[in-house]
Amino acid sequence: MENEVVVSIGEESYTTQIQYGDLSLIADEPEELGGQNKGFAPTQLLLSSIGACKAITMRMYANRKEWKVNKIEVKVSSEVQKSEQQQTTFIKCNVFIDGELDADQKKRIYTIGEKCPVQKMLQNPIVVESNLIDTNT
Repeated sequence: MENEVVVSIGEESYTTQIQYGDLSLIADEPEELGGQNKGFAPTQLLLSSIGACKAITMRMYANRKEWKVNKIEVKVSSEVQKSEQQQTTFIKCNVFIDGELDADQKKRIYTIGEKCPVQKMLQNPIVVESNLIDTNT
């Protein structure tokens, strides 16, 4: 599959190998949760995806406009609020844009960042389909 990421875990708790073509990274849990702290925890990877997508989207726009942007920084955090009927996750993104820009240019870059593909994906309904594949046949 073109957009397929392969995730595998062996016997070591909870170090996980993530592969996409020739690229790889490690996910893990912190030691206080029984992991080895060798990589980002899965929730940190999700937050990283949003931050990276926003930063890349804003950089692409600034480059296209040939605006002088020295640095874009996105600080992403989350908070889960549980109720009797559901769990709601609030993701907060603080965006810092450094460059030779006026207020309108910064606002425009920020607005474009709000339209990044990962944010769009998470703000729309998501269906996760899982299938158990029999490896004994």
